[in-house]
Amino acid sequence: MDCYFHNAVPSVAVCRDCQRTICATCRDEQGLCPSCRLEQRIKAAQSANAGLTGQVGPSNPPPQWTGPATQRSRPPGALASVSGETRALLALGYPLWPLAALALLDPKRSPQVRRQAMQALALNFGTFGLWIALGAVAHVPLLGLSAWPLLALLVPIWLVATIVYALLVWNGEDVRVPLVSDWLDEREARGAQPV
Repeated sequence: MDCYFHNAVPSVAVCRDCQRTICATCRDEQGLCPSCRLEQRIKAAQSANAGLTGQVGPSNPPPQWTGPATQRSRPPGALASVSGETRALLALGYPLWPLAALALLDPKRSPQVRRQAMQALALNFGTFGLWIALGAVAHVPLLGLSAWPLLALLVPIWLVATIVYALLVWNGEDVRVPLVSDWLDEREARGAQPV
């Protein structure tokens, strides 16, 4: 007969506890198989933890996430708890801003969804505003020489950034867009202060 744990390896003994056929590699000095040894270790760990804390499980509570005051309501990875359809809408909202505006109509009014949608809108409209400003500067006779290369690089940079942010949001990560996230944090902090 073959070993229970290894395919095409002949067995040399039977496990003392579970009666499975095992090979010489799987058998230990007491005649136990790997699964029975693991079961014994788990039981020993549970009894050791139960004696210390009175319950089975971790003896210390998990550490609480602390960050700046404006971010305490958003633990890392909180976007992963949002439904897949909403995350897809948010992800597509980075390259296609009308979908980000549509995500603001989320019936659950999730703060994570609202934040990502606002970031996507701010990124798109900020890039558009920068495009208009660089286009205006490009038409000024001497300053235009320095604005044309920036104007030509703006679209590829925007395209790569929106695709990267869309992929991160699709995977459930909390995206922080440089400058935009800080601006939104300041607005949230001003809105939370008592008048």
